[in-house]
Amino acid sequence: MTNLKLIFPNQDYKDEWFSIINEIENAEEKMTPSALKGEANDYNEYLYNVKKYSKGINLPEGRVPAEIYFLVNNDDKRILGAIDIRYSLNDYLYNFGGNIGYGIRPTERRKGYATKMLELALDICREKGMDKVLITCNKSNIGSARTIIKNGGILENEIMENDELVQRYWIKCSRG
Repeated sequence: MTNLKLIFPNQDYKDEWFSIINEIENAEEKMTPSALKGEANDYNEYLYNVKKYSKGINLPEGRVPAEIYFLVNNDDKRILGAIDIRYSLNDYLYNFGGNIGYGIRPTERRKGYATKMLELALDICREKGMDKVLITCNKSNIGSARTIIKNGGILENEIMENDELVQRYWIKCSRG
């Protein structure tokens, strides 16, 4: 897993972006994280949006400044997944969404990529000076809960959202 890294979206990943979007849509799954596609249908528009949203410019209502990263295999430049790091929490994110949202493309699940991707994202959070992060998942998503726990997640509580039980985990970013 040493050949994996997080990459901020750039022009080099246009074809891979379409590939992962198509794979998720063809599997008829929810786009996770939603920032993987955002409101864009065109990659240039997507790049423009992720750059301005990372700086907090013209954010859609309810959004906070965030950076999305692709988990990329250095050997073949394939996008294996994506992770969205939100540097602040509004009321909705505090209760249901958390600081971090992530997803692995359907054909690459159950290979440990989500755990590694979250580990790399926590390094970014440390670099940005974050003391702790909130990560949530539906209770029915056992794989995501395991990923969070493997990275130090401590369950705070469970709350209902739209007939789904949401688990709220905190991870300390400081080492030691």
